Amino acid sequence: LNETSFVTDLDMAHVQGQEQAKRALEIAAAGGHNLILNGPPGSGKTLLSKTMQTILPRMTEEEILEVTKIYSIAGLLPKDQPVINTRPFRAPHHTSSGVSLVGGGNMPKPGEISLSHRGILFLDEFSEFPRQVLENLRQPLEDGMISIARAQGTLTFPASFTLIASQNPCPCGYSTDNEKHCTCSPSQIVNYQKKISGPILDRIDIHLQVPRVPLSLLRRTEAAVEKSQQVAERVYQTQKRQLNRSGVLNAGLNSESIEKYCCLDVDANKLLEKAAEKFKLSARAYYRVLKIALTIADMDNEAVVVAPHVSEALRYRQL
Repeated sequence: LNETSFVTDLDMAHVQGQEQAKRALEIAAAGGHNLILNGPPGSGKTLLSKTMQTILPRMTEEEILEVTKIYSIAGLLPKDQPVINTRPFRAPHHTSSGVSLVGGGNMPKPGEISLSHRGILFLDEFSEFPRQVLENLRQPLEDGMISIARAQGTLTFPASFTLIASQNPCPCGYSTDNEKHCTCSPSQIVNYQKKISGPILDRIDIHLQVPRVPLSLLRRTEAAVEKSQQVAERVYQTQKRQLNRSGVLNAGLNSESIEKYCCLDVDANKLLEKAAEKFKLSARAYYRVLKIALTIADMDNEAVVVAPHVSEALRYRQL
């Protein structure tokens, strides 16, 4: 059950170009980190997000039972499929209500975040979701569970998922595009970006700009592109290293565990201190940079986090 998985007909080899985005997806998968993709329409954000499921390891028996219980409670277990044995990939529309996302109702049922447990929650057009709906993600992104209070009592559903969000940089979508002219005013761009609160963005580990792919790269043959199977094997080995060390993926480490397991050399520590002061990183952002740097070190099979690991991690915090 711990073998690498090869899910659906999607494959990273189908995505031409976007090598930095593929690298970010591998880091996110390896460490269980949340990720947001920001770029113009047609840059491949949705396709990239869907390929994430092809590089995740298969679920363990315990995870299969957890997910199957949730789908059974929600009444979504197929009659011809007694267990859910593939990692969930849920993609609710941006018109979804808060109840459909977090769960609830007169007879409380799991919402999309619980149906994504041990899998992926993909929120396309992230900026188009109502602000209050997104604010409901704060608790589950921190705790891996959601509590729903009703007069009859309080129910708690598991919600340990990887969030992948994608959004355009502005209403027309082209403010960061070098080829198409943006028709939005500066105030429109600022207001559009303010739809997502700072606390929500702070809880997303990896922030990445996804530019338009040049036509010359789109015509490249698939033989020259790395396939999901190869990436999935690396992700599996990296996750196994983390689980053997601490029992959880790096994204799930608390501050005490980070101090215990994340060993920085002198140069890496100096770089992080300077960056924290320059960019005014919050305590949460500081520890998230450490988690990403540790994941990158694990991918390199290094016991100590060095300056290049921290440098790459810092690049993923600047949206």
